[in-house]
Amino acid sequence: MFTDRLPPPTVYGRLRVQRHDLAPARWLERSLHDMAEFGTVAAVCVPGFEAYARILHPARLGAAPVRWDRAATAYGATVGATTRWHELIGAEDRLEYRNDDTPAVPGVWDEHPHEGPTPADVARTLIPVLARHTRTPDRCWYGLWAGYGHIEWDGVPAFETPGREEILLAGPLDDADSPAPGTHDGVPELPDLWWPEDRAWCVGGDVGLVSTYVGGSAECVAGLLATPGLEAYAVDERSAVD
Repeated sequence: MFTDRLPPPTVYGRLRVQRHDLAPARWLERSLHDMAEFGTVAAVCVPGFEAYARILHPARLGAAPVRWDRAATAYGATVGATTRWHELIGAEDRLEYRNDDTPAVPGVWDEHPHEGPTPADVARTLIPVLARHTRTPDRCWYGLWAGYGHIEWDGVPAFETPGREEILLAGPLDDADSPAPGTHDGVPELPDLWWPEDRAWCVGGDVGLVSTYVGGSAECVAGLLATPGLEAYAVDERSAVD
């Protein structure tokens, strides 16, 4: 599928690729392997935080984002913390809904929510909220799944999360929405994992999900739930992911 993969870069967008010391990721790696049940919020963004939020990736109408609750009105449905997109639109199979005949709703949505790490517009809305809830916004760490396919990561060390190998990146929180669209051969995946040096919170996503999850203090999560531009719901670490 990617026949001309790029060699390992020294930077990914504006984030530095860590080629030697993976120590900043070991706490997360240990926590996920020792305490997290696969398929749960804890396995995506680390167990043990005071509170968690699920942030829905918007559907699209052309280039415009569409909230799930707006789409839901077309189906006579409502949206909550456990809503699954494929069930909302009446698709039978979570894994196949993109390839089946489930129609969009003209004038409401025409593109499914982004399946993968946090979309860039959502990331830009998250950044100022998260910055208020860490003492180290200028020193953050990121995990990028090595399997996206457009970069050949051979020779670059990786840390492990359930079912994934992650490349460690470093940079300030303001660069969490890096790379910008159009870079890296036109494939702008953002990191799957973000956390600050002080470990005040963790952002987690995955290639197969249409939501981003954040663990942090109750105050941090309350801030996310109240942020205009985010469609967010409180969950707990045992909640199933989608």
